Formats: sequence, structure tokens, C-alpha cells
Amino acid sequence: MTTIARAAAVSPDALRETFSHFPQGVALIGAEVGGTPLGLVASTVTAGVSLEPPLISVAVQVSSSTWPLLRTAPTLGVSLLGTHQSQVARQLASKDRASRFAGVDPEIATDGALTVPGSPAYLWTRLYNEVEAGDHTLALLEVLDTNSRGDSDSDTEALVFHRSEFKGMTVS
Repeated sequence: MTTIARAAAVSPDALRETFSHFPQGVALIGAEVGGTPLGLVASTVTAGVSLEPPLISVAVQVSSSTWPLLRTAPTLGVSLLGTHQSQVARQLASKDRASRFAGVDPEIATDGALTVPGSPAYLWTRLYNEVEAGDHTLALLEVLDTNSRGDSDSDTEALVFHRSEFKGMTVS
């Protein structure tokens, strides 16, 4: 048996490095608010939090300037992004909120939920609850509808964030 010593406290850099070994799906959470398309790219979406009621979760940095606006929308679109959308994901994740949707033609539902065409799957949600979680807010979103509309190749791989990069998953 090997005995190891653990650090007294985990540094944010060490934690980030450790978390980078766990691939996470990438999604855009979006809505039109006040006539402006808004969205944030998240790799912290957890599907299947609850089936009754149907809930997913997303962890959003407390410092986000987009979430306080998005959370006021009556509904939120969730676009589960595919590998062919890695460049779009980078653009939509830009700090420059004014240019995030440049050249992107989002679909906006009559209730304001925004989705990105070409995504392998979509969810339409509304804010169910929020929980303070350290330097993040854990938002629980109630799923109102889902659709894998087939407007992208059904074999499209999910876009994942792994080792600090957007990539696809290779299954063998």
C-alpha cells in the first residue's frame, strides 16, 4: 500500500488542470432579450438532473455579464453543439458580446428562446431555480420541449471541451 500526502488546499489552477481531464459537452444557452440576441457558451451543462420535472443544470460564473440578462427571459434555448460548430462556439464565447452573433443567423422562437441552426439537438427551457455555488451560480432549467430536428447529420459528434480545447469524441 502506498501512502500519499495531500495538499492542505487545492489551488484554482490545480483544480482547472484536474477538471480538464473530464470531457464535457458544449452548449449555447440563448434568448432574445429586448430585441437583442444573447447567448453564453457553457461546458457545464448536466443533462438528466431530473426526469420529473424534466430538469437540466448549467453552472454560470458569477462574474458573467450575460447571465443576469438571460435569466430574465421567459424561455431559453439550449443548442447542444456539434463538432462542426467549434469555430461558432469560439465566436459565441467571445468576451465581445456585441459581435458574438456576427454572421450567425439564430432561430428565435415566438417566446424568445434562441437556438443555433445546425446543432445536433435542441432543448427549450425556462429557469426553474438557482443555487449559489461558490464562484458560480447553478441554474436549474426546466425542459419544455426537445428536438433533434435532423437539420444536421445524425452522425454528428457532440462538441466537447476537453484538456482546454473544443474537440469531438472518438469512440473505438
